This record gives sequence, C-alpha cells and structure tokens, in this order.
Amino acid sequence: MAKKAELLEQAQKLNLEVSVKNTITEIQEAIENHTIKTDEPTEESSPSVAKAGKRSTKGLKDAEEKAKKIEKQHSDESDETIIKKGPATKTRSKLERRSKSYKKSYELIDRTKEYTLADASELLAKTSTTKFDSSVELHINLGVDPRQADQNIRGTVALPNGTGKSIKIAVFAPVDQHDAAKKAGADIVGEEDFLQQLDKEQIDFDVLIATPQLMAKLGKYARLLGPKGLMPNPKSGTVTAKVADAVKEAKAGKVEFRVDKQSIVHLAIGKVSFKPEQITENAKTVLKAIADAKPNSVKGVFVQKINMTTTMGPSIKIALSEI
Repeated sequence: MAKKAELLEQAQKLNLEVSVKNTITEIQEAIENHTIKTDEPTEESSPSVAKAGKRSTKGLKDAEEKAKKIEKQHSDESDETIIKKGPATKTRSKLERRSKSYKKSYELIDRTKEYTLADASELLAKTSTTKFDSSVELHINLGVDPRQADQNIRGTVALPNGTGKSIKIAVFAPVDQHDAAKKAGADIVGEEDFLQQLDKEQIDFDVLIATPQLMAKLGKYARLLGPKGLMPNPKSGTVTAKVADAVKEAKAGKVEFRVDKQSIVHLAIGKVSFKPEQITENAKTVLKAIADAKPNSVKGVFVQKINMTTTMGPSIKIALSEI
C-alpha cells in the first residue's frame, strides 16, 4: 500500500488521470508512458498537451490565421458600407419639392400681407394650379377645444351663390312625401327599397335627408354613413319633417360646417370660375355664420386665423378684420 501511495503521489505531480481504483501496474504504466512521451515529443503528443490547458504551436498558428481572416472580412465590410452610403442627401424644403406651377403661383402672394376677401378673391384665379375648375376653400382656425361638447362647433349656412357643384340628394321618407321630395329636386327617394341599397353599400349621393320617424331604421347604418359625413343630423337640417324644403335648401347651396380635431373648419365656398364678387359674398356669409356660432364658454379670441385657397394651390392669408 505504501508503494501504491508513492506511485499515486508521483502520478498526481505529472497530472495523470489515475486514482486509488487503479492497480499498481496501471499506475506504473501511466507514469512510464508519460515519461516516454516527454522525452520523445511527437505530433501525437499535441492532444495531451492541449488537455493540460496549453495551446500547441499548430493551434496558435491556426488561431492567428483565423483572426486575420475575421479582421480582413470586417475591413472589407466597412469599406463596402462606406461606398454604399456615399455623400449625405440634402433635405429639400416643402416649397422646393413643389411643382413649377405651384412655385410660380406662390410668388404672386405677398407673405407679409393680410388680404381682404375682395383682394384674395381677385387673386385666386391667378394662383390656381390645376387645369380643371378648382374649388375655392376657406380654412378657419378657431380658439376652441373640440373635445368639449359645447365647443364642438357645427352648423349649416346657405351660400348665396351656391357651391358650383352639382349636389345629388337622397331622401328617406314615408311614401306620402315621395312626390313632394321629387318635385323639390331630390335625386333618390325611397323607404324600404332605399334601405336595401344601403344593405348593398350602394352610396351614390352627397346628402341624405330623413324624417324623424324613420331615423331609428338608419341606426344600423351609422358605421356606413357616419365616416362619410352622410348620417342625417338635426343640427345640419337633414332630419326634418319638411323634406321638400330641405331638398330645395340643399340644392340652392346650403352646406354644413364642422370643426375638426385640430380646431379648424374646412369648407368649399365656390369655384375658381366664379366672379370675384360671388366668392367674396359666399366667404362673408360663411364667416358670419361661424362667428355667430361662438359658444359662451370661449372667452379668448374665437377666430384666430383665416386662409383662402384653391384646390392644390397656395394659401392666401385673410385679415381677421374681415369678420
């Protein structure tokens, strides 16, 4: 046993994988084999050296070559990235990205000036950038919070010179009012047959007028009509027992205005082909109607900014004194 203990101690110093379970003969052979390999190193001895936590000459060489390859690969990728990236693109302003016709129209407007409605109406024909008869639009910024029920501005106004647009009107009313609605100029008149059209999502009208007693039947179509602004509403005059009168008013140029989430009212008030005085008259009528709609809860400036423009054309700032 003393001899085995002595051999085990010697084997442990040589970092040999032996234990008390091995016989004396096995321990001796392991020591002898290790001594032979140490005295006569060969390529086969490399794995044993590696097991001891050291790296062979061949392993070090392979590691160096691998590191060089990785470094070269990263260098190539970096060069390629630089080539692909190239010079930084210069960001152009909104005006620079506009068409030549828009830029030409833009230069006709004095940006330091606030125009009267009459002067702006005269200028519109020159600043129109389209080949078709563009609409004339008013954009009015209000000092309200649309989230407050009493400040969600909404109403109707009859334009003295109309909108210049052919309005297609649908009437949902009892049979006894169909003839009167048709004589007033309604394009579509119906009751149950009209609901069948809505079931098929056939919407080919600009205004829908309904009688109070039939409004309940339109409730199921709110998601279809609401987003398009076609759901009849008492405030807009499209829910009424006098459907014939409502049709005449709509045909004559009665339009609805409503403030959006940004506290702005957008409204078409005519066409570029209108005479300047017709545009001016329509604009004054709209501004008066909006001023009259000011709620008592608004204490500051109600109408904060007014702009007049044509479809796709540059805006013209209107003086607030025109209200």
